Amino acid sequence: MNVNRVGMILLFPVWRLYAEGLVCAPDGRPLANALVDIWQSDEDGFYDIQYPDRTEPGLRARLRTDANGRFYFWSVMPTSYPIPYDGPVGDMLKATNRHPYRPAHLHFLLAAEGYETLITHLFVEGDRYLDSDAVFGVKKSLIRSYTQGAPGVAPDGRNMDSPWHRLSNEFRLKQAEPVQTRKGAA
Repeated sequence: MNVNRVGMILLFPVWRLYAEGLVCAPDGRPLANALVDIWQSDEDGFYDIQYPDRTEPGLRARLRTDANGRFYFWSVMPTSYPIPYDGPVGDMLKATNRHPYRPAHLHFLLAAEGYETLITHLFVEGDRYLDSDAVFGVKKSLIRSYTQGAPGVAPDGRNMDSPWHRLSNEFRLKQAEPVQTRKGAA
């Protein structure tokens, strides 16, 4: 039985997640050395900055794509969580008969020289809050299948002794507009 830090019994184990991606130009050309910044909440639904006693970041990573525009990392499966709902936000949610939950997701910030920075998140297909996200952030195009892998050898060669999940995604960055100088500027 798994018990989280606030004493709640988890009905599922904390699944390992292998996430991989490809960062491309609009024409599909891979972008080498692109910045990939990832963050997510923990199994209790909290981000590292919500813990007053935490001094180190948690469930965050900053990576660079390889020569083929690819990246990968291991994490834990994201979970649904409530946004803070005390004060005016809670009053608004109660007045509109809405819950405070966000569906499970991973956040991504992707940047490459000559391209616009993309900040997005990828939601877990089948999450019960996809149709009622408290902050209205879900779009169909952002929902992904986090497929389950069986025990055995993972894509990076790691031997997994229990089931795990996999997320694969291609990100296309928009070409940045050229910076124009103003006429008469000194």
